[in-house]
Amino acid sequence: MSETSKKVQKTPAEWKAMLTPEQYRVTREKGTERAFSGEFWDQKSDGTYVCVCCATPLFSSDTKYDSGTGWPSFWDAVDRESVEERDDRSLFMRRTEVVCSNCEAHLGHVFSDGPEPTGLRYCINSASLDFEEETE
Repeated sequence: MSETSKKVQKTPAEWKAMLTPEQYRVTREKGTERAFSGEFWDQKSDGTYVCVCCATPLFSSDTKYDSGTGWPSFWDAVDRESVEERDDRSLFMRRTEVVCSNCEAHLGHVFSDGPEPTGLRYCINSASLDFEEETE
């Protein structure tokens, strides 16, 4: 995200008008969907996962893998500047939250137990994503 780019900012009412209740709960209130319940946890199609709130490209199907957790997992972001990492000490744990750098939507968390080449596991809520399928 360049310094000259304008971040997407909306009121809670505007977000609620454009998102489903589940999408709002996850992205704007830092919720988490139940494991194995989201739309994309086992999707195998080729394409790009974008932010449900602002359509910023976040993750590629090329870096998606089955982590066994029940959430879509990726070993890298499309562009590390499209996601922002924040310290999360909620629920008596210390984790690293991942948010969209363009609109600050809560996406999920990143852990250091992923596969090579990065060793990262971006564990992302399906409710925070839309999918743009690759066309030939």
